Amino acid sequence: MNKVLYIILISLFSLTIISCSSSDGGSSTTSTATDNDTTSDDDTTTDDDTTNTSSGSGVFVTVGSLGNIVRSTDNGSSFDNVTKVDNTDLNGVAFGNNTFVAVGASGKIVKSTDNGSTFSAVTPPITTGINGVTFGNNTFVAVGVSGKIVRSTDNGTSWDNASSGITTQIEDVTFGNNTFVAVARSGNIVRSTDNGTSWDNATDPVSGTIWGVGFGNNTFVAVVHGGTILRSTDNGSNFITVVDAGDHLTGVGFGNNTFVVVGVNGELHRSTDNGTNWESKKSVNPVGTNERLNSVAF
Repeated sequence: MNKVLYIILISLFSLTIISCSSSDGGSSTTSTATDNDTTSDDDTTTDDDTTNTSSGSGVFVTVGSLGNIVRSTDNGSSFDNVTKVDNTDLNGVAFGNNTFVAVGASGKIVKSTDNGSTFSAVTPPITTGINGVTFGNNTFVAVGVSGKIVRSTDNGTSWDNASSGITTQIEDVTFGNNTFVAVARSGNIVRSTDNGTSWDNATDPVSGTIWGVGFGNNTFVAVVHGGTILRSTDNGSNFITVVDAGDHLTGVGFGNNTFVVVGVNGELHRSTDNGTNWESKKSVNPVGTNERLNSVAF
């Protein structure tokens, strides 16, 4: 129960905390806090008060609105401001190969190779908003508006465009079992098994916006505007509906053999059988919030 409470408290502050390996060739999963409106594609979909956090080498780095970056070197007990690159909103951050990469509005990409002490801008291949970024198999993959996907195989120094095959806004991306899976508006899900070079459409039963995706125990779980939870056990090739949970769901987290999904109006659900069955925990939410929960991590 204490672990679940810890997850809930993190979600309430709209922080996504990802613990990842600092060794070369490691992989990580990033969940990005996203807005839950249904407006048309734009440069950024995160709220002004939404931040995204990643960790590596004992350091937590958080990014947010107006290019703000803060870091902690004492396991989150205290945070210090990092000199920001500019005032461009940053929507997501990931860690891999001793490098932090953050992405944001207008194609902004910044990186740090000194444990988040300083960041510098990287020349991006696009000028439209980037919503999220993840790392796996020595590759950073970032996703954004109009179906844009960009990737880097040199620790975020240079980036190339990849063709997603879709034109709707991509909201989130994750990595697992040598597979990148990205979720988007209009029910689109795309996947890549060649480190983000090429992408194929996955089969899924929904047409609404898919806000978040997570991975654990050989299972991908995605959450949909409207409350649907999707699940794939074949490396993201096919997704099926496992439950209609109610209000809009926005984020997915996995840890200790448990999936937790969160959403608007304090929605909180958990599964201990790899996403097959879900139970609502909203009624026992210890902080009693009816506010939107954006993201969750373990």
